[in-house]
Amino acid sequence: QLQPAESGGGLVQPGGSLRLSCSASDTTLDRYAIGWFRQAPGKEREGVSCISKSGSSTTYVDSVKGRFTISRDNAKNTVYLLIKTLKPEDTAVYYCAASPRCDPPYSDSTGLVPGLFSAWGKGTQVSVSS
Repeated sequence: QLQPAESGGGLVQPGGSLRLSCSASDTTLDRYAIGWFRQAPGKEREGVSCISKSGSSTTYVDSVKGRFTISRDNAKNTVYLLIKTLKPEDTAVYYCAASPRCDPPYSDSTGLVPGLFSAWGKGTQVSVSS
């Protein structure tokens, strides 16, 4: 059973960068599309990006386009989320989760549909503050 684990979070100053990782030790991630989500205190979980099984297709929510880059290295069984030019509003717990693919019904006009993703990790905290 897939149990992904996120890592790479931390406390960063505004304008800085972080690379988050999503990995799994007991299942190969290339069987799944992987989505990255974030949840800030008092807010709903938001899908920010998704990558297909092969890595050939990626999607981003409008608010992070140009700053977030999702990628995967199936040989290392890891999916990455590179976040550049971090802003205080990026502060959240970031999660990765699996789905068969990124396109509908796993996404709609508002973005990724969290309820249709499975195998959630425990999250990694990203805090952006000076």
